[in-house]
Amino acid sequence: MALTDFLAASDITSAINACRANDSFSPKKFFAMVGLSKKSPPEIEKIFMILDQDKSGYIEQDELQLFLQTFSAGARALTDKETKVFLAAGDADGDGMIGVDEFAAMIKG
Repeated sequence: MALTDFLAASDITSAINACRANDSFSPKKFFAMVGLSKKSPPEIEKIFMILDQDKSGYIEQDELQLFLQTFSAGARALTDKETKVFLAAGDADGDGMIGVDEFAAMIKG
């Protein structure tokens, strides 16, 4: 499974280009640009499984830092500040990780 099975490659490219500069990444804006916010709960779950690189059932801080690279190999890593803001936006229970339900809520929120 690849992200392009669910999202248009052109939307991914546009979203990656929009946050090329350090500290310009906004999860909510990125989700909208790639079309994630329009996906069904089963599609969001499948996308989550792709983003969960280590298959732990959670997206941890190190996976968040490489979030853009999961969408496009040449993309930059998120800055520490962006990663912390992203984690805070999605980690509803404060365990330091984003589970599938938290991820879906963040996308739909």
